[in-house]
Amino acid sequence: MGRRKKGDVVDGWVILDKPEGITSTDAVSAVRRIFNAQKAGHAGTLDPLASGVLPIALGEATKTVPFLVSADKSYLFTIRWGASTATQDREGEVIARSDVRPTASRISEALKAFVGEIDQVPPAYSAIKIDGERAYDLARAGEAIELEPRKVEVYGVELAETPEPDLATINLRCGKGFYVRALVRDLAAALGAEGHVHALRRTSVGSFHVDDAVPLDVLKELGHKGAASERLCPVETALADIPALAISGEDAFKLRQGRPIVLLPHIAEALRDKFKPRTISGQDASRAALAMCEGKAVALGDVRAGRFKPTRVFHLSSATQFSSTE
Repeated sequence: MGRRKKGDVVDGWVILDKPEGITSTDAVSAVRRIFNAQKAGHAGTLDPLASGVLPIALGEATKTVPFLVSADKSYLFTIRWGASTATQDREGEVIARSDVRPTASRISEALKAFVGEIDQVPPAYSAIKIDGERAYDLARAGEAIELEPRKVEVYGVELAETPEPDLATINLRCGKGFYVRALVRDLAAALGAEGHVHALRRTSVGSFHVDDAVPLDVLKELGHKGAASERLCPVETALADIPALAISGEDAFKLRQGRPIVLLPHIAEALRDKFKPRTISGQDASRAALAMCEGKAVALGDVRAGRFKPTRVFHLSSATQFSSTE
């Protein structure tokens, strides 16, 4: 007989507005305690100095994390000119200084070179593994770090304001694997200046927007009142751009057993019109669809040759129950 998992069965997404000063792991632990959930994870790490949207998956929602990790993201960040740091943010040791203060027009012009698919060398202080060790651990130990450039996508970047000569605030929308700190490093170099990230706020991840996010202190207060479930979104919320397929109870039973189901020709054809290229966890997911029964997610799967084959099956409870342990 298997060991009973600690905590309650809680399935869904929490769109957290992470405060500055805590790690993403700390934020996940706090949310898990509020819901007393058995299982939790997050989609897209935020540095301790960053705030904003940190989607946290509870229970069965963790099966959809790879889809959100691969989603587009938006940021609002501020550069402080005059000094570059080892970490490219305000906590790092200053490694270079300059009196250059780029004008708004020069910044806007330089940003044009960073739109589209570009090559980006990740910061030495990053979680990328080198021979099994995190790059930031090696950098802190004083080792020289040389990371290979990676292809990343920038869909839009523009100067929002220059409130004073030392500061520039920028809006950015990008794809997965993008480092804002690396952009600031490269932008400063292009402008013949020195600069670092002074403030960073993530404003969206996929369909999750900061306007819909709940601050951690508010969520804790809701937990004390037994009302945290008010901020729990359905599992399928992270799959807003995945074509949905309505199925019968009989087909839902088959899918939960891991068996494929046959689709009527006109349904298969309708789904094909909604597919778009996408890669999830290194695998082709361009024909991914979400099977729904009576408004509940049943399975993620691939549609091929007129059949829907499940790849991730959801076992959702009829109701979400939890007790706060805060």
